[in-house]
Amino acid sequence: MLYKVKLKNANDTILLDDKVYEYLTSDPYLVRVDFINNLRKHSSGCAVFQKTWKKADGGYKTETIYLHKIIAEKFLSDGRDGKRNLVGAKNGNKLDCRLDNLVYRSRSVASRKRKSSSKVGYTGVYKENNRYRAVISVNRKSVHIGMFSTAEEAALAYNKMSRKLYGDDGKINVIKPKIEGEGKLESTK
Repeated sequence: MLYKVKLKNANDTILLDDKVYEYLTSDPYLVRVDFINNLRKHSSGCAVFQKTWKKADGGYKTETIYLHKIIAEKFLSDGRDGKRNLVGAKNGNKLDCRLDNLVYRSRSVASRKRKSSSKVGYTGVYKENNRYRAVISVNRKSVHIGMFSTAEEAALAYNKMSRKLYGDDGKINVIKPKIEGEGKLESTK
């Protein structure tokens, strides 16, 4: 069974498996702090529980629990090792916390899976004059793939090289469909 839990500060919902939901609503500590009803969307896009406690000796302490991390620690401990110690979502949706969507990754894989900050909109694609350069990082060095007429061609070349070098752990650009008439000037007679 699949559970959808609404976030406290957003119109988004979290997806949870039934055994995960059961754990989050029955663990004595999580019940005491009302964990399930106090999940918020973090600026990073994932679900987080944050609560500030007043300390006995004065001052305050903020407790932060990331939902995907607590789930992985409880249910996916066999996938964690020395290099693979960061939790990520296979489908890229940080609010999809179903067990089959969470995976331990190395820092390098997590970096490759991160959302692109390219102005062109594709990872590894940069505009130079009227053409597009495709590059990929290999052992912390930028490797030139080629120059292309369109950003989409460059993104496809990046995807091909990413699959070749990194397999399923590589970043794959989602190619945006061309809109009919896009980029053409229409006359207004």
